[in-house]
Amino acid sequence: MSSPSLPSASKDGVTNQLIARLKSLISAGVLAPGARLPPERELAPAFGVSRSSLRHALKAMEIMGVLTQRVGDGTYLAADAGAILQEPFELLMLIDGITLDDLLETRLIVEPELAARAAERATLEDLNKMSQTLEGFRRGTPDTALVEADLAFHRAIFDAARNPICTRIFSLIHRAMASSILLTSKMVDWDHTIEFHRPIYTAIEKRRPVDARVAMIAHLSDAKSLLGRIEDRAKRVDANLLAGPGSLPSPKRRGAVPRKLA
Repeated sequence: MSSPSLPSASKDGVTNQLIARLKSLISAGVLAPGARLPPERELAPAFGVSRSSLRHALKAMEIMGVLTQRVGDGTYLAADAGAILQEPFELLMLIDGITLDDLLETRLIVEPELAARAAERATLEDLNKMSQTLEGFRRGTPDTALVEADLAFHRAIFDAARNPICTRIFSLIHRAMASSILLTSKMVDWDHTIEFHRPIYTAIEKRRPVDARVAMIAHLSDAKSLLGRIEDRAKRVDANLLAGPGSLPSPKRRGAVPRKLA
């Protein structure tokens, strides 16, 4: 596949500019959904940036679901990349440099109060929806379904708060929430998530706004901590790659049992 003709990029704000230019190429049809991107060694000089800067931009787009990595085969545009890039909030995250950490901070500001409102306003139907998501976790369905169950739980709380603006907020951020949930779920098992969801549900069911607020803060603070650990791990990997092969950690001894993450 021949490389698309790409204009050179300024060194200032490299990551955001790369993301914006890739989005523009997708929108213009130069890069079609499902297409394989040229290798980094070709893309980097085409953009006039380092491969390290390029890698950060590609990683951001992978987190948003715009790109997919196929081991040994390269990087591909997702089949629904165009649809993802049409989402207003996704555009903000891609172009303005909004991170998943920013998203979790926003959720910490908004969702505890929504949980408190839900404890005051939830109907029996709302409670049934929350209960069904907890049952979905117990059935041990695949990760994709568990992410959907997690989203459904939070959506039910947004809805139960009976605030149309906040319901609209959920519709804007739900795809980014899914990316965040999928990332943090790789650090712990799903029972860990249930342990945080159950007290939120119990507080709402028992009409205890203060307890619901506290339980939601605990849940989202834990998610923020897990995301921080993921980012720290990624930084260490990047540092090792930049330092060269001699700095990479030695392979684990065969038979060694990895320490379970808390």
